[in-house]
Amino acid sequence: YVMLLTLSPYTPTYRDRVSPPGVMIRPYLNGFTIAFNVSQPSTWQPYVDSMHHFLAAYDDKIQEEKNIECVSGQYFIQGGNESEEKKACQFKRSLLQNCSGIEDPTFGYSKGQPCILLKMNRIIGYRPGAGVPVNVNCKVQKGNESDLRAVDFYPGNGTFDLMYYPYYGKFTHVNYTSPLVAMHFTDVKRNYLVPIQCSLNGKGIINDLNSDRFLGRIIFTLNIGK
Repeated sequence: YVMLLTLSPYTPTYRDRVSPPGVMIRPYLNGFTIAFNVSQPSTWQPYVDSMHHFLAAYDDKIQEEKNIECVSGQYFIQGGNESEEKKACQFKRSLLQNCSGIEDPTFGYSKGQPCILLKMNRIIGYRPGAGVPVNVNCKVQKGNESDLRAVDFYPGNGTFDLMYYPYYGKFTHVNYTSPLVAMHFTDVKRNYLVPIQCSLNGKGIINDLNSDRFLGRIIFTLNIGK
């Protein structure tokens, strides 16, 4: 009990060896296979509903009310007492453009061009990329590379802006919303299981550890039917 009293509830005591981040995707419903038929809305509507639910906290009006505009391209380092509430940078869903669900409420699923969101796991104090934004790329994990012909990334060219880091923890960074990268799979081979690997790329990122499929990368399967 005495030892517990010496621990801070706001930040870890030791942060000299911060692990590289893992990643996760949305929608995530029934494992890492996203399968649907374009002509059958009942097969893709659950993915669409999941996306809208997840992005509700990213609505532009909510972000404008709760968070502040930050300077892009640099870490948002905040001083003061560790118990003081920290400000959070706006991440508006409109930044996701074609994958925002604003212009196309079905996130491309009704056209067989699904959007998938990639999110980095939160790590208190972590500054990814050592001053250079981390970016995302996707490829066919195993098989014919031509099965994945085109992917668009939002925002920009698929980067996590430095201004969303470091993260100060849930007790003080109360309005923090994790930055996202949207991957818009606009041309994938139809009626076929296409295993895809999307990876983080940047200084200090580890994405090739065979024993951990979520560390710096994620593998999932697309099966888009007519």
